Formats: sequence, C-alpha cells, structure tokens
Amino acid sequence: MNRRSREQGVVRTAARTRIGAYCFLLCALAVGACENGIKPTATITAADTADQVLVTMSHYVTQAGVQRAHVRADTAYFYSPVQTAELRKVHITFYDPRGAETSTLTAREGTYHWRSGDMEARGNVLVVRTDGATLRTEVLRYSQVRNQVSSDKPFVFDEPNRHIAGEGFTSDPDFKVVTAIRPKGTGGKFTLPNQ
Repeated sequence: MNRRSREQGVVRTAARTRIGAYCFLLCALAVGACENGIKPTATITAADTADQVLVTMSHYVTQAGVQRAHVRADTAYFYSPVQTAELRKVHITFYDPRGAETSTLTAREGTYHWRSGDMEARGNVLVVRTDGATLRTEVLRYSQVRNQVSSDKPFVFDEPNRHIAGEGFTSDPDFKVVTAIRPKGTGGKFTLPNQ
C-alpha cells in the first residue's frame, strides 16, 4: 500500500467513527427524551381515590352523650386507611357542654380526622358566634385534645366592643380568650395593672 492509500483509509476510518458517534449520540438523546410508563388520560382527583363519597353529608359529634358539633358538607371523600374525610362546602355548628349552640363555621373545604376529632377548615373561613361576633381567616384548626382553635394565617376578629387582627392566633372554642400573633386592634375601656 502506498502512502496515499493509507491516508485515505485513515480519513475514511475517522469519518466513519465520527458518523458512528453522532448516530450513537442521536439515539441516546432520542431514548433519553422518551418517558417511561403510560401517560394518564385524565388527572386523578380526590373522588377517584376515596373509599367512600357522600353527597350532602351530615355528621353529629358527641361527647359523653351530649352533642358538641354538627358537621355538614356538600360532598365528603372518606379515606379509611388514614381515617380522614376531605369535605367540600363545609358548615359546622358548635355546641357547649349543655348542648346549646355557640357558633357556626363555614368554609370552602376542610379535613375531619375521625379518630382524634380534629378538624381543619380552609378557604374563606367564617365563624359567627351566637352573640354576633365574627372571625375571618383562610385556615382554622380545631384540636379536640387541647380543646383549642388556632390559625397561623392572618385573621380578623370582631365583636361589639373589640376588634383584633393579627398574623395568627390560638383561642378557646368560644373565642373568650384569644392569644394573637402580632396583634393590632381596638377595644373598650380597660384598666392597666397597678393603676
């Protein structure tokens, strides 16, 4: 073989190697761009995974035989493994230990935990006491063990003689003792300690 033939062979081999590398790279990109698995034809919703779906749900919460709350929802999605219910268009009436109505709550949605009795309301939450006092927030949680209502979202609480707003709060269910985070507000007359 002469020198020219050897050079042409080297050029051809290098060209083939480059072409092979480009083909391998394109194939790798094509395979990498493909997704594995089956593409869903629709989005999975709460109704698809719920163990039970109730329309126009009504549930009474009792303690020692006394009605403490009446939970109603437009739709309820029950999940047995985690023992919770996701509620839509929530309306809850609360009662005192004697069974007298104390307040009502409305919200866009909420979660009810069967075992603990804890509840969370979300979206345009409004609580109205029987005396006309109101509480507005985006999220409201009730802990049955602590017998406490709380929120870590901004809130506004109004009653005839006081107005409280803040970044969050904890309170008893009757909203008689409210502890606010970064509170702002106005109130009636009061006397400071040692005055």
